[in-house]
Order: sequence, then structure tokens, then C-alpha cells
Amino acid sequence: MHSEIVRAVSSCAATRAPWLRLLSQVLELAGPQAEFLSHSERPWTSATFEGTRHSAVLAFHGPEGALPGEAFIAALPDHEFEVPGHLVADASIARIERDHTPSPRLQIEAEFLLLSDG
Repeated sequence: MHSEIVRAVSSCAATRAPWLRLLSQVLELAGPQAEFLSHSERPWTSATFEGTRHSAVLAFHGPEGALPGEAFIAALPDHEFEVPGHLVADASIARIERDHTPSPRLQIEAEFLLLSDG
């Protein structure tokens, strides 16, 4: 299922809004163990820049999801995203929820600042 979502988002990313390209790369970085839960976007501006803030929530289930989830947390801040016409100025983990009962579950909310380049 994960690979189908990544392919569908990737195929639309070239022709649609930049958030699709960003989300596609987030899902690829997270790997096949990730369950996509939600995405939100809101406008962002400063005195010199214009862009959007994004939030993506992913979940990793069971003992087999723990390592990929922790790897995603570690890799995200330094990952180089490629969104044509845009710069990912910030990628960070906003929230981590760990639930160990009845089955281990790791839920991660990541936030991104996507600036228009030009």
C-alpha cells in the first residue's frame, strides 16, 4: 500500500502543487513501514520571503516499525529535499508519541517550511 501511495503522489507531483513533491519525498524517506495519516498546509510570509508551512503525520506500527520510525526521526533534519522552484528551509520533528500498549506504535508529526525560490 505504501509504495502505491508514493507512486501515485510522485506521478502527480510534477504537474501539481509543490506540496505533492514534498510529501512524496517525505514518504520515501519514511519507508514502507510508515502509515500516512495527514497533511496540512498554511501560507507563510516574512519581510523578504514567501512560502508555506506544512505538517505531515506518520505512524509506525509494531516492533518492526520502531527502527524505521527512529531512523526517520534521525534523518529528517539533515535530509536534502528537491522541490523545483522551492527551497525546504526547515524540516523538523514537531511531536513524537510513543504508545506501547497493546501493540507498539510510534506517531510522528513533522513540520516543513517551503519557500518560493524566485
